[in-house]
Amino acid sequence: MTKKIAVLAGDGIGPEIMAQALKVLTAMKLPLEFEESLVGGVAYAAYGHPLPESCIKLAKESDAVLFGAVGDFKYDTLERHLRPEQAILGLRKALGLFVNLRPAVCFPELTAASSLKPELVAGLDLLLIRELTGDVYFGQPRGKRISPDGQFAGAEEGYDTMRYAVPEVERIAHVAFKAAMGRKKHLVSVDKANVLETSQLWRDTMIEVSKQYPEVTLEHMYVDNAAMQLVKAPKRIDVMVTGNLFGDILSDEAAMLTGSIGMLASAALNDKGQGLYEPSHGSAPDIAGKNIANPLAQILSAAMMLRYSLGMEQESCAIENAVKKVLSQGYRTGDIWSEGCKKVSCSEMGDAVIAALK
Repeated sequence: MTKKIAVLAGDGIGPEIMAQALKVLTAMKLPLEFEESLVGGVAYAAYGHPLPESCIKLAKESDAVLFGAVGDFKYDTLERHLRPEQAILGLRKALGLFVNLRPAVCFPELTAASSLKPELVAGLDLLLIRELTGDVYFGQPRGKRISPDGQFAGAEEGYDTMRYAVPEVERIAHVAFKAAMGRKKHLVSVDKANVLETSQLWRDTMIEVSKQYPEVTLEHMYVDNAAMQLVKAPKRIDVMVTGNLFGDILSDEAAMLTGSIGMLASAALNDKGQGLYEPSHGSAPDIAGKNIANPLAQILSAAMMLRYSLGMEQESCAIENAVKKVLSQGYRTGDIWSEGCKKVSCSEMGDAVIAALK
């Protein structure tokens, strides 16, 4: 049966890296049907909104969404709800994408590219699981007002609300424990329970759910300590789960352990297995159109799509193995290039992955 894929390339380098991912998927002759839609800044320019209804409709009707990147400096002066980055938040809400999977894998060939010593990252294979639809990003009330009391009464202030309900934490907890069961049976839950009531509820709920997974060792870690451990001893962490705000920060930190954020894929899933798959990096408008971006994170995101939403495990592994082969052959885009390697363009890297598949 043919699967429908919504293709949302977005802004900046999004179209360039998306072209390479589609090129790889097409070369595999899979039963996939692609339909494109504008999103982000280009959608605002065309329709006056970064996430038009037609885009939401396409995403909902598709088996999976392959997403590029959104954002451009020229839109920074827009009202917040019209900025390109709001498109990704809107899609998460519209599709109910409550869990984000961020694998941080350091390929052997790229250990020298990491900002940490090679011995700290060699063999790194970490899975960070982030809750996506709750926390301070979506909590109400929020806004600006004149402060009614306190030291700065009468001054303008901004406020946001951090909140989680037990069922929200329970569903992300089950995803995390099941992931840990399939790996090393060790789960690190990150919170700030010594300060935040929301985090105390998070921790209490994680402890309660852990009773259903007696084989998994549950470890609690404050977010400041987690940030330190990721650069001190990242390989001691196998699976990490945390809320939306902390996960946003820690996932990017974990990504840089691997040598380049341009290598990292991600998946955002709902309870039906429908997912949005995107590289962890941004739109990089400063290098857009130069054919120098690294497309491997987008290609690896396509591999995650095949695995988690389409049930094509063998094909997913084939793409991942092709990427490993390309790296072992010394092909590098500028962000991961080092002396003695073959520096290639964005499109040449896509061609190299296809050649490795064959």
